[in-house]
Amino acid sequence: GGSGGGSLDRSAVRRITHQLSELCKQEDFIDAVVSGGTIEAVVPLIDGGLPKPKGGDAGASMMHEEVEKEACFILGLLAVKPEYQARIASCGALRGLVRLLKKHKLTTMTRSQPGSGGAARRAADAITNLAHENSEIKNMVREQDGIPPLVSLLEAHDLKVQRAAAGALRTLAFKNEDNKNQIVECGALPVLIQMLRSEDVGVHYEAVGVIGNLVHSSQNIKRKVLEDGALQPVVNLLHSPCADSQREAALLLGQFATTDADTKARIVQRGAVPPLITMLSHTDTSLREMAAFALGRLAQNADNQAGIVQCGGLVPLLTLLESKHYNLQHNAAFALYGLADNEDNIPDIVKEGVLQRLLDCVEKLQVQASKDCVQKTITRMEQKFGGRVLSHVVFMLRSGDRVVQQRAAMALARLAPEGELRAVFVEKRGLDLLLDALVDVRVEPRMRKDASAALLELVRKISATDGAESCVPAQPPKTVYLGSQYVNNATLADITFVVEGRTFHAHRIALLASSD
Repeated sequence: GGSGGGSLDRSAVRRITHQLSELCKQEDFIDAVVSGGTIEAVVPLIDGGLPKPKGGDAGASMMHEEVEKEACFILGLLAVKPEYQARIASCGALRGLVRLLKKHKLTTMTRSQPGSGGAARRAADAITNLAHENSEIKNMVREQDGIPPLVSLLEAHDLKVQRAAAGALRTLAFKNEDNKNQIVECGALPVLIQMLRSEDVGVHYEAVGVIGNLVHSSQNIKRKVLEDGALQPVVNLLHSPCADSQREAALLLGQFATTDADTKARIVQRGAVPPLITMLSHTDTSLREMAAFALGRLAQNADNQAGIVQCGGLVPLLTLLESKHYNLQHNAAFALYGLADNEDNIPDIVKEGVLQRLLDCVEKLQVQASKDCVQKTITRMEQKFGGRVLSHVVFMLRSGDRVVQQRAAMALARLAPEGELRAVFVEKRGLDLLLDALVDVRVEPRMRKDASAALLELVRKISATDGAESCVPAQPPKTVYLGSQYVNNATLADITFVVEGRTFHAHRIALLASSD
Protein backbone atom coordinates (compact mmCIF):
# COMPACT_ATOMS: atom_id res chain seq x y z
CA GLY A 1 0.00 0.00 0.00
CA GLY A 2 0.91 3.67 0.14
CA SER A 3 2.65 5.58 2.90
CA GLY A 4 -0.58 5.67 4.94
CA GLY A 5 -0.86 1.89 4.78
CA GLY A 6 2.80 1.52 5.79
CA SER A 7 2.20 3.74 8.80
CA LEU A 8 -0.85 1.73 9.78
CA ASP A 9 1.05 -1.55 9.52
CA ARG A 10 3.89 -0.18 11.63
CA SER A 11 1.42 0.98 14.24
CA ALA A 12 -0.17 -2.47 14.31
CA VAL A 13 3.25 -4.13 14.75
CA ARG A 14 3.95 -1.68 17.58
CA ARG A 15 0.73 -2.67 19.36
CA ILE A 16 1.39 -6.37 18.91
CA THR A 17 4.97 -6.20 20.17
CA HIS A 18 3.82 -4.19 23.18
CA GLN A 19 1.15 -6.77 23.99
CA LEU A 20 3.70 -9.56 23.64
CA SER A 21 6.14 -7.79 25.95
CA GLU A 22 3.40 -7.43 28.56
CA LEU A 23 2.73 -11.18 28.32
CA CYS A 24 6.44 -11.99 28.62
CA LYS A 25 6.63 -10.06 31.88
CA GLN A 26 4.53 -12.87 33.38
CA GLU A 27 6.63 -16.00 33.72
CA ASP A 28 3.59 -18.29 33.48
CA PHE A 29 3.01 -17.23 29.85
CA ILE A 30 6.59 -17.43 28.57
CA ASP A 31 6.52 -21.09 27.50
CA ALA A 32 3.28 -20.58 25.60
CA VAL A 33 4.61 -17.42 23.94
CA VAL A 34 7.74 -19.25 22.76
CA SER A 35 5.72 -22.25 21.56
CA GLY A 36 3.69 -19.88 19.39
CA GLY A 37 6.81 -18.93 17.43
CA THR A 38 7.46 -15.56 19.02
CA ILE A 39 11.27 -15.82 18.87
CA GLU A 40 11.27 -16.54 15.15
CA ALA A 41 8.80 -13.72 14.53
CA VAL A 42 10.48 -11.09 16.69
CA VAL A 43 14.16 -11.53 15.74
CA PRO A 44 13.62 -10.21 12.15
CA LEU A 45 12.20 -6.98 13.61
CA ILE A 46 15.69 -6.05 14.87
CA ASP A 47 17.60 -7.61 11.99
CA GLY A 48 16.35 -5.67 9.00
CA GLY A 49 12.99 -7.40 8.67
CA LEU A 50 11.10 -4.19 9.46
CA PRO A 51 11.34 -1.73 6.50
CA LYS A 52 12.91 1.59 7.42
CA PRO A 53 10.69 4.67 7.18
CA LYS A 54 11.27 6.72 4.03
CA GLY A 55 11.99 10.41 3.91
CA GLY A 56 11.69 12.65 6.92
CA ASP A 57 8.62 11.08 8.48
CA ALA A 58 9.42 11.71 12.15
CA GLY A 59 6.35 9.87 13.34
CA ALA A 60 7.20 6.74 11.38
CA SER A 61 10.81 6.88 12.59
CA MET A 62 9.69 7.11 16.18
CA MET A 63 7.31 4.20 15.68
CA HIS A 64 10.11 2.20 14.06
CA GLU A 65 12.36 2.78 17.10
CA GLU A 66 9.54 1.78 19.44
CA VAL A 67 9.04 -1.50 17.60
CA GLU A 68 12.79 -2.25 17.78
CA LYS A 69 12.81 -1.39 21.47
CA GLU A 70 9.84 -3.65 22.22
CA ALA A 71 11.40 -6.48 20.19
CA CYS A 72 14.64 -6.23 22.19
CA PHE A 73 12.64 -6.14 25.40
CA ILE A 74 10.77 -9.31 24.44
CA LEU A 75 13.97 -11.17 23.60
CA GLY A 76 15.55 -10.03 26.85
CA LEU A 77 12.60 -11.30 28.88
CA LEU A 78 12.61 -14.66 27.09
CA ALA A 79 16.38 -15.00 27.55
CA VAL A 80 15.91 -15.01 31.33
CA LYS A 81 15.07 -18.69 30.88
CA PRO A 82 18.36 -20.48 30.08
CA GLU A 83 16.62 -23.05 27.87
CA TYR A 84 15.71 -20.34 25.33
CA GLN A 85 19.09 -18.56 25.16
CA ALA A 86 20.59 -20.78 22.44
CA ARG A 87 17.37 -20.71 20.40
CA ILE A 88 17.31 -16.90 20.40
CA ALA A 89 20.99 -16.72 19.43
CA SER A 90 20.61 -19.32 16.67
CA CYS A 91 17.88 -17.21 15.06
CA GLY A 92 20.42 -14.43 14.49
CA ALA A 93 19.37 -12.15 17.35
CA LEU A 94 22.93 -11.12 18.26
CA ARG A 95 23.55 -9.62 14.84
CA GLY A 96 20.48 -7.40 15.18
CA LEU A 97 21.24 -6.47 18.79
CA VAL A 98 24.79 -5.44 17.92
CA ARG A 99 23.46 -3.39 14.98
CA LEU A 100 21.21 -1.45 17.36
CA LEU A 101 24.12 -0.82 19.73
CA LYS A 102 26.18 0.63 16.91
CA LYS A 103 23.29 2.78 15.67
CA HIS A 104 22.89 4.69 18.94
CA LYS A 105 24.37 8.21 18.89
CA LEU A 106 26.15 8.91 22.18
CA THR A 107 24.96 12.50 22.52
CA THR A 108 21.27 11.89 21.85
CA MET A 109 18.48 11.29 24.31
CA THR A 110 15.50 9.10 23.46
CA ARG A 111 12.86 11.24 21.79
CA SER A 112 9.63 9.48 22.72
CA GLN A 113 10.56 9.08 26.39
CA PRO A 114 13.61 11.20 27.22
CA GLY A 115 16.03 9.22 29.33
CA SER A 116 14.37 5.85 28.72
CA GLY A 117 17.38 4.51 26.85
CA GLY A 118 15.44 3.41 23.79
CA ALA A 119 16.45 0.43 21.66
CA ALA A 120 20.15 0.59 22.57
CA ARG A 121 19.38 0.15 26.25
CA ARG A 122 17.03 -2.77 25.57
CA ALA A 123 19.57 -4.35 23.21
CA ALA A 124 22.27 -4.20 25.86
CA ASP A 125 19.87 -5.65 28.44
CA ALA A 126 18.98 -8.49 26.06
CA ILE A 127 22.68 -9.30 25.56
CA THR A 128 23.11 -9.35 29.35
CA ASN A 129 20.34 -11.91 29.74
CA LEU A 130 21.42 -14.01 26.76
CA ALA A 131 25.01 -14.26 27.98
CA HIS A 132 24.15 -14.90 31.62
CA GLU A 133 26.06 -18.04 32.68
CA ASN A 134 26.33 -19.03 29.02
CA SER A 135 29.97 -19.18 27.93
CA GLU A 136 29.10 -20.02 24.32
CA ILE A 137 26.98 -16.92 23.86
CA LYS A 138 29.62 -14.78 25.60
CA ASN A 139 32.04 -15.89 22.92
CA MET A 140 29.46 -15.30 20.17
CA VAL A 141 28.97 -11.69 21.29
CA ARG A 142 32.73 -11.10 21.00
CA GLU A 143 32.94 -12.87 17.65
CA GLN A 144 30.07 -10.77 16.29
CA ASP A 145 31.86 -7.56 17.27
CA GLY A 146 29.53 -6.74 20.15
CA ILE A 147 32.15 -5.59 22.68
CA PRO A 148 33.45 -2.39 20.96
CA PRO A 149 29.99 -0.75 20.69
CA LEU A 150 29.22 -1.66 24.31
CA VAL A 151 32.46 -0.01 25.42
CA SER A 152 31.58 3.03 23.32
CA LEU A 153 28.15 3.27 24.97
CA LEU A 154 29.80 3.69 28.37
CA GLU A 155 30.12 7.34 27.32
CA ALA A 156 26.48 7.73 26.29
CA HIS A 157 24.77 10.84 27.64
CA ASP A 158 21.69 8.79 28.44
CA LEU A 159 22.42 7.27 31.87
CA LYS A 160 20.17 4.27 31.26
CA VAL A 161 22.14 3.41 28.13
CA GLN A 162 25.36 3.83 30.09
CA ARG A 163 24.15 1.54 32.86
CA ALA A 164 22.86 -1.09 30.45
CA ALA A 165 26.15 -1.15 28.50
CA ALA A 166 28.11 -1.58 31.72
CA GLY A 167 25.75 -4.35 32.83
CA ALA A 168 26.33 -6.23 29.58
CA LEU A 169 30.11 -5.83 29.84
CA ARG A 170 29.95 -7.04 33.42
CA THR A 171 28.27 -10.27 32.31
CA LEU A 172 30.55 -10.74 29.29
CA ALA A 173 33.68 -10.30 31.45
CA PHE A 174 32.69 -12.86 34.06
CA LYS A 175 35.07 -15.83 33.84
CA ASN A 176 35.93 -15.15 30.19
CA GLU A 177 39.56 -14.17 29.63
CA ASP A 178 39.20 -13.35 25.92
CA ASN A 179 36.30 -11.00 26.60
CA LYS A 180 38.14 -9.36 29.50
CA ASN A 181 41.18 -8.69 27.37
CA GLN A 182 39.14 -7.22 24.52
CA ILE A 183 37.20 -4.96 26.90
CA VAL A 184 40.49 -3.59 28.23
CA GLU A 185 41.98 -3.29 24.72
CA CYS A 186 38.95 -1.25 23.64
CA GLY A 187 39.87 1.36 26.27
CA ALA A 188 37.10 0.69 28.78
CA LEU A 189 39.14 1.13 31.97
CA PRO A 190 39.52 4.96 32.05
CA VAL A 191 35.80 5.40 31.35
CA LEU A 192 34.78 2.81 33.95
CA ILE A 193 36.98 4.48 36.54
CA GLN A 194 35.31 7.81 35.83
CA MET A 195 31.92 6.10 36.19
CA LEU A 196 32.94 5.04 39.71
CA ARG A 197 32.70 8.72 40.62
CA SER A 198 29.19 9.11 39.20
CA GLU A 199 26.53 10.45 41.53
CA ASP A 200 24.07 8.09 39.87
CA VAL A 201 23.85 4.96 42.03
CA GLY A 202 23.08 2.69 39.09
CA VAL A 203 26.06 3.93 37.09
CA HIS A 204 28.68 3.50 39.79
CA TYR A 205 27.20 0.16 40.86
CA GLU A 206 27.52 -1.30 37.36
CA ALA A 207 30.98 0.22 36.89
CA VAL A 208 32.42 -1.32 40.06
CA GLY A 209 30.85 -4.63 39.04
CA VAL A 210 32.54 -4.58 35.62
CA ILE A 211 35.92 -3.75 37.15
CA GLY A 212 35.46 -6.51 39.74
CA ASN A 213 34.88 -9.10 37.03
CA LEU A 214 37.77 -7.78 34.94
CA VAL A 215 40.33 -8.07 37.75
CA HIS A 216 39.08 -11.45 39.02
CA SER A 217 41.91 -13.97 38.53
CA SER A 218 43.72 -11.49 36.25
CA GLN A 219 46.76 -10.04 37.98
CA ASN A 220 47.81 -7.99 34.95
CA ILE A 221 44.41 -6.31 34.58
CA LYS A 222 44.33 -5.71 38.33
CA ARG A 223 47.64 -3.85 38.18
CA LYS A 224 46.47 -1.80 35.19
CA VAL A 225 43.25 -0.85 36.98
CA LEU A 226 45.28 0.37 39.96
CA GLU A 227 47.75 2.22 37.72
CA ASP A 228 44.82 3.98 36.02
CA GLY A 229 43.67 5.41 39.37
CA ALA A 230 40.81 3.18 40.50
CA LEU A 231 41.82 2.83 44.16
CA GLN A 232 40.47 6.07 45.65
CA PRO A 233 37.10 6.05 43.87
CA VAL A 234 36.58 2.43 44.94
CA VAL A 235 37.39 3.34 48.56
CA ASN A 236 34.96 6.25 48.25
CA LEU A 237 32.19 3.83 47.20
CA LEU A 238 32.30 2.34 50.70
CA HIS A 239 30.28 5.44 51.59
CA SER A 240 27.76 4.99 48.75
CA PRO A 241 24.07 5.23 49.72
CA CYS A 242 23.64 1.96 47.80
CA ALA A 243 24.40 -1.16 49.88
CA ASP A 244 25.02 -3.17 46.69
CA SER A 245 27.70 -0.68 45.60
CA GLN A 246 29.28 -0.85 49.05
CA ARG A 247 29.36 -4.63 48.83
CA GLU A 248 30.96 -4.62 45.37
CA ALA A 249 33.52 -2.03 46.50
CA ALA A 250 34.46 -4.11 49.56
CA LEU A 251 34.86 -7.20 47.38
CA LEU A 252 37.02 -5.28 44.90
CA LEU A 253 39.23 -3.88 47.69
CA GLY A 254 39.71 -7.42 48.96
CA GLN A 255 40.87 -8.38 45.47
CA PHE A 256 43.14 -5.32 45.25
CA ALA A 257 44.69 -6.27 48.61
CA THR A 258 46.13 -9.47 47.15
CA THR A 259 48.25 -7.49 44.65
CA ASP A 260 51.20 -6.77 46.95
CA ALA A 261 52.11 -5.46 50.41
CA ASP A 262 52.24 -1.83 49.27
CA THR A 263 48.70 -1.99 47.94
CA LYS A 264 47.43 -3.38 51.26
CA ALA A 265 48.98 -0.39 53.03
CA ARG A 266 47.67 2.11 50.47
CA ILE A 267 44.11 0.85 50.80
CA VAL A 268 44.21 1.50 54.54
CA GLN A 269 45.94 4.86 54.11
CA ARG A 270 43.16 5.94 51.73
CA GLY A 271 40.57 5.50 54.48
CA ALA A 272 39.06 2.06 53.86
CA VAL A 273 39.15 0.58 57.37
CA PRO A 274 36.54 2.69 59.27
CA PRO A 275 33.72 2.19 56.73
CA LEU A 276 34.57 -1.51 56.40
CA ILE A 277 34.30 -1.91 60.17
CA THR A 278 30.97 -0.06 60.13
CA MET A 279 29.74 -2.54 57.49
CA LEU A 280 30.47 -5.45 59.84
CA SER A 281 27.37 -4.46 61.80
CA HIS A 282 25.11 -3.84 58.77
CA THR A 283 21.79 -5.65 58.54
CA ASP A 284 22.68 -6.97 55.06
CA THR A 285 24.40 -10.36 55.46
CA SER A 286 26.22 -10.20 52.12
CA LEU A 287 27.58 -6.75 52.98
CA ARG A 288 28.92 -8.01 56.32
CA GLU A 289 30.47 -10.97 54.51
CA MET A 290 32.33 -8.81 51.97
CA ALA A 291 33.51 -6.36 54.65
CA ALA A 292 35.00 -9.24 56.64
CA PHE A 293 36.53 -10.61 53.43
CA ALA A 294 38.25 -7.28 52.69
CA LEU A 295 39.48 -6.84 56.28
CA GLY A 296 40.84 -10.38 56.27
CA ARG A 297 42.96 -9.62 53.21
CA LEU A 298 44.10 -6.28 54.62
CA ALA A 299 45.03 -8.01 57.90
CA GLN A 300 47.97 -9.71 56.21
CA ASN A 301 50.01 -6.56 56.87
CA ALA A 302 51.47 -5.83 60.34
CA ASP A 303 50.54 -2.14 60.51
CA ASN A 304 47.09 -2.84 59.07
CA GLN A 305 46.55 -5.46 61.77
CA ALA A 306 47.15 -2.91 64.50
CA GLY A 307 45.09 -0.28 62.69
CA ILE A 308 42.05 -2.53 62.32
CA VAL A 309 42.06 -3.30 66.05
CA GLN A 310 42.56 0.34 67.04
CA CYS A 311 39.63 1.35 64.81
CA GLY A 312 37.37 -1.05 66.70
CA GLY A 313 37.30 -4.03 64.36
CA LEU A 314 37.95 -6.74 66.93
CA VAL A 315 34.55 -7.16 68.58
CA PRO A 316 32.42 -6.86 65.38
CA LEU A 317 34.56 -9.56 63.73
CA LEU A 318 34.12 -11.79 66.78
CA THR A 319 30.36 -11.24 66.61
CA LEU A 320 30.39 -12.44 62.98
CA LEU A 321 32.39 -15.50 64.01
CA GLU A 322 29.60 -16.35 66.45
CA SER A 323 26.86 -15.91 63.82
CA LYS A 324 24.95 -18.76 62.20
CA HIS A 325 26.15 -17.99 58.65
CA TYR A 326 29.04 -20.17 57.56
CA ASN A 327 30.51 -17.62 55.13
CA LEU A 328 30.49 -14.95 57.82
CA GLN A 329 32.16 -17.35 60.24
CA HIS A 330 34.87 -18.27 57.74
CA ASN A 331 35.72 -14.69 56.69
CA ALA A 332 35.72 -13.48 60.31
CA ALA A 333 37.92 -16.40 61.42
CA PHE A 334 40.47 -15.59 58.72
CA ALA A 335 40.51 -11.90 59.65
CA LEU A 336 40.94 -12.64 63.38
CA TYR A 337 43.78 -15.02 62.56
CA GLY A 338 45.52 -12.15 60.80
CA LEU A 339 44.95 -9.72 63.69
CA ALA A 340 46.50 -12.18 66.16
CA ASP A 341 49.77 -12.04 64.24
CA ASN A 342 50.62 -8.62 65.67
CA GLU A 343 52.03 -8.60 69.20
CA ASP A 344 50.54 -5.16 69.82
CA ASN A 345 47.08 -6.64 69.38
CA ILE A 346 47.38 -9.46 71.93
CA PRO A 347 46.75 -7.27 75.01
CA ASP A 348 43.66 -5.80 73.31
CA ILE A 349 42.45 -9.30 72.48
CA VAL A 350 42.84 -10.24 76.15
CA LYS A 351 41.27 -7.02 77.42
CA GLU A 352 38.14 -7.46 75.27
CA GLY A 353 37.62 -11.04 76.46
CA VAL A 354 38.16 -12.38 72.95
CA LEU A 355 40.16 -15.43 74.04
CA GLN A 356 37.30 -16.92 76.04
CA ARG A 357 34.90 -16.44 73.11
CA LEU A 358 37.40 -17.99 70.69
CA LEU A 359 37.62 -21.04 72.93
CA ASP A 360 33.83 -21.34 72.86
CA CYS A 361 33.85 -21.11 69.06
CA VAL A 362 36.30 -23.99 68.77
CA GLU A 363 33.64 -26.13 70.43
CA LYS A 364 30.57 -24.72 68.66
CA LEU A 365 31.63 -24.10 65.04
CA GLN A 366 30.42 -26.79 62.64
CA VAL A 367 32.56 -26.07 59.58
CA GLN A 368 35.93 -27.73 60.13
CA ALA A 369 37.91 -25.12 58.17
CA SER A 370 36.60 -22.31 60.38
CA LYS A 371 37.14 -24.37 63.53
CA ASP A 372 40.75 -25.07 62.48
CA CYS A 373 41.34 -21.40 61.73
CA VAL A 374 40.15 -20.38 65.21
CA GLN A 375 42.36 -23.03 66.81
CA LYS A 376 45.33 -21.68 64.83
CA THR A 377 44.51 -18.20 66.10
CA ILE A 378 44.66 -19.40 69.71
CA THR A 379 47.92 -21.24 68.99
CA ARG A 380 49.34 -18.10 67.37
CA MET A 381 48.48 -16.10 70.49
CA GLU A 382 50.15 -18.70 72.72
CA GLN A 383 53.30 -18.53 70.62
CA LYS A 384 53.47 -14.79 71.14
CA PHE A 385 52.86 -14.96 74.92
CA GLY A 386 56.38 -14.08 75.96
CA GLY A 387 58.60 -11.04 76.19
CA ARG A 388 56.78 -7.73 76.03
CA VAL A 389 53.41 -9.38 75.37
CA LEU A 390 53.69 -11.35 78.61
CA SER A 391 54.86 -8.26 80.49
CA HIS A 392 51.95 -6.23 79.17
CA VAL A 393 49.33 -8.83 80.10
CA VAL A 394 50.88 -9.33 83.55
CA PHE A 395 50.75 -5.56 83.99
CA MET A 396 47.01 -5.78 83.30
CA LEU A 397 46.67 -7.74 86.56
CA ARG A 398 47.09 -4.33 88.23
CA SER A 399 44.32 -2.67 86.20
CA GLY A 400 41.75 -0.59 88.02
CA ASP A 401 39.06 -2.54 86.14
CA ARG A 402 38.30 -5.80 87.93
CA VAL A 403 36.99 -7.44 84.74
CA VAL A 404 40.22 -6.63 82.89
CA GLN A 405 42.22 -8.08 85.79
CA GLN A 406 40.26 -11.32 85.70
CA ARG A 407 40.44 -11.62 81.91
CA ALA A 408 44.20 -11.15 82.11
CA ALA A 409 44.47 -13.85 84.78
CA MET A 410 42.40 -16.27 82.70
CA ALA A 411 44.49 -15.63 79.59
CA LEU A 412 47.71 -16.12 81.54
CA ALA A 413 46.44 -19.41 82.97
CA ARG A 414 45.96 -20.72 79.44
CA LEU A 415 48.76 -19.07 77.48
CA ALA A 416 51.62 -18.12 79.80
CA PRO A 417 54.82 -20.20 79.50
CA GLU A 418 55.08 -22.87 82.18
CA GLY A 419 58.24 -21.34 83.57
CA GLU A 420 56.37 -18.13 84.38
CA LEU A 421 53.46 -19.69 86.28
CA ARG A 422 54.89 -19.25 89.78
CA ALA A 423 55.77 -15.60 89.17
CA VAL A 424 52.37 -14.83 87.68
CA PHE A 425 50.07 -16.78 89.98
CA VAL A 426 51.91 -16.62 93.29
CA GLU A 427 54.04 -13.51 93.27
CA LYS A 428 51.72 -11.41 91.08
CA ARG A 429 48.54 -12.70 92.75
CA GLY A 430 47.06 -14.13 89.57
CA LEU A 431 45.68 -17.09 91.53
CA ASP A 432 43.83 -14.77 93.90
CA LEU A 433 42.10 -13.10 90.95
CA LEU A 434 40.94 -16.43 89.55
CA LEU A 435 39.63 -17.57 92.92
CA ASP A 436 37.89 -14.24 93.48
CA ALA A 437 36.13 -14.61 90.14
CA LEU A 438 34.80 -17.98 91.32
CA VAL A 439 33.33 -16.79 94.62
CA ASP A 440 32.43 -13.14 93.98
CA VAL A 441 28.64 -12.96 93.64
CA ARG A 442 28.97 -9.77 91.57
CA VAL A 443 30.77 -11.66 88.81
CA GLU A 444 28.57 -12.74 85.90
CA PRO A 445 27.92 -16.50 85.62
CA ARG A 446 29.70 -16.57 82.27
CA MET A 447 32.84 -15.08 83.83
CA ARG A 448 32.71 -17.57 86.73
CA LYS A 449 32.48 -20.41 84.26
CA ASP A 450 35.46 -19.08 82.29
CA ALA A 451 37.47 -18.60 85.49
CA SER A 452 36.72 -22.17 86.55
CA ALA A 453 37.88 -23.49 83.15
CA ALA A 454 41.04 -21.36 83.34
CA LEU A 455 41.79 -22.65 86.83
CA LEU A 456 41.40 -26.24 85.67
CA GLU A 457 43.73 -25.53 82.75
CA LEU A 458 46.26 -24.04 85.18
CA VAL A 459 46.09 -27.18 87.34
CA ARG A 460 46.50 -29.36 84.27
CA LYS A 461 49.59 -27.45 83.14
CA ILE A 462 51.13 -27.63 86.60
CA SER A 463 50.41 -31.34 86.87
CA ALA A 464 52.01 -31.99 83.51
CA THR A 465 55.15 -30.02 84.36
CA ASP A 466 58.20 -31.86 85.67
CA GLY A 467 59.02 -28.95 87.90
CA ALA A 468 55.59 -28.78 89.45
CA GLU A 469 57.06 -28.59 92.91
CA SER A 470 58.41 -25.17 92.12
CA CYS A 471 54.90 -23.80 91.93
CA VAL A 472 52.99 -25.87 94.51
CA PRO A 473 54.05 -27.53 97.77
CA ALA A 474 55.18 -31.16 97.51
CA GLN A 475 52.56 -33.64 98.75
CA PRO A 476 53.44 -35.62 101.94
CA PRO A 477 53.69 -39.39 101.68
CA LYS A 478 50.39 -41.20 101.73
CA THR A 479 51.03 -43.12 104.98
CA VAL A 480 52.68 -42.25 108.33
CA TYR A 481 53.20 -45.05 110.92
CA LEU A 482 53.75 -43.64 114.42
CA GLY A 483 54.02 -46.98 116.22
CA SER A 484 51.45 -49.25 117.88
CA GLN A 485 51.72 -47.45 121.18
CA TYR A 486 50.08 -44.35 119.67
CA VAL A 487 47.08 -46.16 118.16
CA ASN A 488 43.90 -44.95 119.91
CA ASN A 489 46.06 -43.59 122.70
CA ALA A 490 45.13 -40.28 124.28
CA THR A 491 48.83 -39.51 124.86
CA LEU A 492 49.86 -36.72 122.44
CA ALA A 493 46.65 -37.21 120.42
CA ASP A 494 45.52 -33.94 118.78
CA ILE A 495 42.17 -35.01 117.33
CA THR A 496 39.27 -37.10 118.64
CA PHE A 497 36.48 -38.87 116.75
CA VAL A 498 33.22 -39.91 118.39
CA VAL A 499 31.53 -42.72 116.45
CA GLU A 500 28.21 -44.12 117.73
CA GLY A 501 29.13 -43.00 121.23
CA ARG A 502 32.64 -44.51 121.17
CA THR A 503 35.72 -42.29 121.36
CA PHE A 504 38.76 -42.76 119.10
CA HIS A 505 42.01 -40.80 119.56
CA ALA A 506 44.10 -39.96 116.50
CA HIS A 507 46.84 -37.70 115.14
CA ARG A 508 46.35 -34.99 112.47
CA ILE A 509 49.56 -35.83 110.65
CA ALA A 510 48.51 -39.46 110.17
CA LEU A 511 45.06 -38.35 109.03
CA LEU A 512 46.51 -35.90 106.51
CA ALA A 513 48.92 -38.46 105.10
CA SER A 514 46.12 -41.00 104.61
CA SER A 515 43.73 -38.58 102.86
CA ASP A 516 43.41 -37.73 99.12
